[in-house]
Amino acid sequence: MTAFEILRLVEGGGYASDLLASRTAALDSRDAGLAEEIVLGALRVQAQLDFLIQHFSERPAGRLDPEVRIALRMGIYQIRYLTRVPAHAAVSESVELVKRARKRSAAGFVNAVLRKVDRSPVAWPGRAIELSHPAWMLDRWERRYGLETAMKIARANLATPETYVRITGSPPPGAELEATDVPGAYRLVAGSARGLRIQDIGSQAIVPLLELEAGQTFLDVSAAPGNKTAQAMESGVRAVACDVHFRRLAPMRGLGCDLVVMDATRPLPFRRRFDRILLDAPCSGTGTLARNPEIKWRLRPEDLPALQERQTAMLRNALERLAPGGRLVYSTCSLEPEENEDVIQKVPARVLRLWQRLPGVDPGDGFFAAVLTSD
Repeated sequence: MTAFEILRLVEGGGYASDLLASRTAALDSRDAGLAEEIVLGALRVQAQLDFLIQHFSERPAGRLDPEVRIALRMGIYQIRYLTRVPAHAAVSESVELVKRARKRSAAGFVNAVLRKVDRSPVAWPGRAIELSHPAWMLDRWERRYGLETAMKIARANLATPETYVRITGSPPPGAELEATDVPGAYRLVAGSARGLRIQDIGSQAIVPLLELEAGQTFLDVSAAPGNKTAQAMESGVRAVACDVHFRRLAPMRGLGCDLVVMDATRPLPFRRRFDRILLDAPCSGTGTLARNPEIKWRLRPEDLPALQERQTAMLRNALERLAPGGRLVYSTCSLEPEENEDVIQKVPARVLRLWQRLPGVDPGDGFFAAVLTSD
């Protein structure tokens, strides 16, 4: 089953969204949708599923072979969290998965465990399991944002995120769309987003902070996959889009801007200065956990200093290329101060505005942005 193979690859370090895009492209829409629902859903509530494995089997999930653990997670998820998959089908499919994975000796165990699973309520042993987040992450969000907001963020991360699209001009027929308070951003109410540019509303809210005008020179320091560059070009700017890997820039060839491969942690390879600069910095992604749930099971607090060091170097180098009186927006999809306010404090720039969106409080993903200028 496609979902099983994707979850195996995610367990080995792959990213669910990339794997879903590549592995489900040849499937019909119904099968692709089910695979996405199982993969992302199981990752979102993974801590709950592992508790339930032990609850029904009396064996800790961490002591099982990865293939067995994944098959049980998928089976329990389909039985307890979905309604369109019959329980007997989820059981038989999970048994077949472990057989195909050369774990035939575990087939009886998987069958016996899943036949105990029902939809009866269970008492979660703590909020880390109930909210399916690492305890350290919940604790730091509570300290920073308060208990109520931290719980809103965590609960939003367990839900399927809404789809937003970017449209210039009149919305096309074929999908039911709802305008938002971000110009050009529409929420998909019903129908398919096929043929439309999917871009989260939080992401679309970043570019307006630059206050772009036609004819300005614009540098997008970390541009891939290109959504923000394309949005910026709607204003008539003369754009240069950059990324450290050419393969990430290649899909942007049709945008009509200059493409430059560069490592922004080193001095930027430009003599000229730019009127407007966007640095949407690589980050932990803790504002996107509903969309990228595997991140919460990989990230550790000790990872943040290295991210901050890289982000600070990129921001310093970008500021060197900002024209006097120009405007630079530094943004991340992180909720962590180490990647946000702490980075801003390390660079010589005047802060015009600090801005943030939080999942569960604001629509869409979580984002931070700082609007900076050089005198």
